[in-house]
Amino acid sequence: MTHHSVCDDCIIVGVTKPSTRAERRKAELRQEIIDTAFACFAEEGYHATGIADIAGRLGIGHGTFYRYFSNKRDIIDHVIDDLAARIIEALGTENAPDAAVTLDDYRGQIDRIGTALTRILIADRRVAQLLLFHATGIDDELTQRLYGLLDTADALTAGYLDHGVERGYLRADLDTVNTARAVTGMLIAGIVHALRDPDESAIVALNLAIRRVLVDGVRKD
Repeated sequence: MTHHSVCDDCIIVGVTKPSTRAERRKAELRQEIIDTAFACFAEEGYHATGIADIAGRLGIGHGTFYRYFSNKRDIIDHVIDDLAARIIEALGTENAPDAAVTLDDYRGQIDRIGTALTRILIADRRVAQLLLFHATGIDDELTQRLYGLLDTADALTAGYLDHGVERGYLRADLDTVNTARAVTGMLIAGIVHALRDPDESAIVALNLAIRRVLVDGVRKD
């Protein structure tokens, strides 16, 4: 996985930061290419944007671009890799599927994960907009990769639910597979609503409603 960013307002904030000045400058330029590419995609459309447009806006040569990315499509793969890395990091240690022992533990996980995912997915709305509304029209390979991410999200959520059933704090008759799919659908809908209405209080209220469903809707009575 790759980690590109060095600043808080970039498209994706990496998990680690480069240490030397040369490494920092390389990371900064890579991030500038990503951010400029996204600006071009938003203004001109992905297919209408060429490497020349990205390089020209940045004032760099084509050769400099190709030292960092194979093509403009490669940029999207890097962004997805970074996004996946941040989500995986949010699901580690105390938020791992098998970490909860009680319903209160599970409730705490849901709160922490919900906060982290909201921060990650809404930090730069262009990422969510591209992945949800535009990426499936770019090529079949990217479409299949996004379907794969959806399947992974379903499987991860099912893991949390299966563990809760096994520990006895979630309902024994829970259909974990389809409940996980329903949860993924709620999360995607939450992102769409947040893109349409960026009001923070509305986002918080919707997140709270989703979290209540994830606890009250599946807990053992």
